[in-house]
Amino acid sequence: MLLDRAAIENMEKRRRAALINSITGFKPAVLVGTADAQGHSNLAIMSSLVHIGSHPPLLALIFRPDSVDRHTLDNIRGSGRYTLNHVHRHIIDAAHQTAARYPRDVSEFAATGLKERWQQGFPAPFVAEAQVRLAMELREEHELEINGTHLIIGEIVHAQFPESAINELGALDPAAAEGIALAGLDSYYAPALVQRMAYAKPEEPPRRIVEAPPSADSKPQRLKN
Repeated sequence: MLLDRAAIENMEKRRRAALINSITGFKPAVLVGTADAQGHSNLAIMSSLVHIGSHPPLLALIFRPDSVDRHTLDNIRGSGRYTLNHVHRHIIDAAHQTAARYPRDVSEFAATGLKERWQQGFPAPFVAEAQVRLAMELREEHELEINGTHLIIGEIVHAQFPESAINELGALDPAAAEGIALAGLDSYYAPALVQRMAYAKPEEPPRRIVEAPPSADSKPQRLKN
């Protein structure tokens, strides 16, 4: 199939949205936890999380235009604090339900059965069931002129995760933390490690350092040099 600009523009609205939302492939599924000035909690699933930098540790989210109520965005602006909680396979149903348009005075935690977890001195709730939880501070907001969306850049100020999900180089293995990926708006996938590669150098050929075994239930094996 080949689609040019005109073909994309003339697609039926819902089909175009489904295609373009999924065309980037797999994206991390995270729950964004916030609270308003009165401490009322809010929870929203998002798949626009992207790494901005490691020092300082910065992550960004894209929010739709605020021409209608955006409870999560309003709360982030108000307190400057929010949490990012990785979705795993055991909470997919509840996580997906947070996308429903509940009234401002209804907490998605209560509506979906997910439990709030509060950290002393931090004004936004974590998801108790999540294995990877990040406390974020707002650093910058940019409205994008091209379509009116908002780029929110935050700094990680606290991170919680299973020690068993960190590899020997210090990287988080999402599969070991049972992380879930999203494609489009409604399709959830369980990622699995295929292989890890050594640092690329122009004078050396590509070299695998870890390769997944045939069984999906087995742990990845380190290759011999």
